[in-house]
Amino acid sequence: MSKLQPGDAAPDFTLTDADDHEVSLESFRGRRVILYFYPAAMTPGCTKQACDFRDNLGALTEQGFVVLGVSKDKPAKLRQFRERDALAFPLLSDTGLDVHKAYGAYGEKTNYGKTVMGVIRSTFVIDPDGKIEKALYNVKATGHVARLTKELGIS
Repeated sequence: MSKLQPGDAAPDFTLTDADDHEVSLESFRGRRVILYFYPAAMTPGCTKQACDFRDNLGALTEQGFVVLGVSKDKPAKLRQFRERDALAFPLLSDTGLDVHKAYGAYGEKTNYGKTVMGVIRSTFVIDPDGKIEKALYNVKATGHVARLTKELGIS
């Protein structure tokens, strides 16, 4: 699985959101997108990360960013996650992992000292022209959003 680099075209996709509506990356052309991949809804690390995005959403939106979260969870579970934690940005379902793989966010990783296949917690910043601006792999759930907003010059 090859990793994306700044300047690469962001792989386009259409996924189902928590309300069973189709969402395409193409529909956000002209805006900056933060696309993040997380292993599983309602787990401690993924909840921490999602809530950090939620808590910074106002500042991100003011700067013109759209936030999209992607996991392998089915829409019903994403709906529960969104409602439980008052998440106000789209959560997208990629049960077949095709989009994860297109972004290099699924593959070999080390988990408790073992090499396993799984979701690689990753975040991508996509520019208004659909190009990768930042590609961050193996990010930590805690502190990631603070680091990202600092790198993007958002306080």
